[in-house]
Amino acid sequence: MEGNNTPAAGGGKREQIIETLKTKSALLQHIFDNTQQVFGQLKEILQEYAVEVNDRLEGTTDKRVKMEYRDRGKFEAQLQMAGDILIFSMHTNVFQFERENIIWQNSYVKQDKQNAYCGVINIYNFLADSFKYNRSADEGYLVARIFINRDFQYMVEGKRQVTFRHDNFGQGAITPEALTEIIENTMAYTLDFDLLVPPYDTVKLVTVDQMNTKIENSKLQTGKRLGYQFRSDDV
Repeated sequence: MEGNNTPAAGGGKREQIIETLKTKSALLQHIFDNTQQVFGQLKEILQEYAVEVNDRLEGTTDKRVKMEYRDRGKFEAQLQMAGDILIFSMHTNVFQFERENIIWQNSYVKQDKQNAYCGVINIYNFLADSFKYNRSADEGYLVARIFINRDFQYMVEGKRQVTFRHDNFGQGAITPEALTEIIENTMAYTLDFDLLVPPYDTVKLVTVDQMNTKIENSKLQTGKRLGYQFRSDDV
């Protein structure tokens, strides 16, 4: 038929879609695999760290003062340090930085914008009692996040992560030693990040339902900075 030799409508768009699948989608999958590999290394470090710390604490302090590691699944791990819990959570998506981010001033990123696509591992701090007493309204705080790209280059944003700023991105692949330093910086910050008495005006009113719930399950909302402003540059 005469129409058989006519190019299909939208053929150019189809080729564009195929090319995107071959390049960008493959890139994102590669970054996901890298991030998952690093997260596996992070889990191993956490587990070994808890064992070593507990060995050194044994017989020297209250038995309740210890580290407990828990694997919470493929994309999550937990480390309890006495009254604090750190949740390490790998996001299953890959991200690009917003255009206003300072990362775009980095020379490595300027060379190839695909270098700025990253997987993310978030680290949150919660009170151990929030989980123990099932206080679902309690707040946790993002204390660090690790960005990993296609070349295993990394950057860390967070508390006391002063040696992993944007200008270091592209200068070295992440290693177990670097992961250990990130973890230790996060632990140190968390242990110094005290639970503050909330301002009087933020807790002076309580509903009957809240009080009944508190009596039953100790569920009045609690957080280390409840009632205070928590800023990204707090140290």
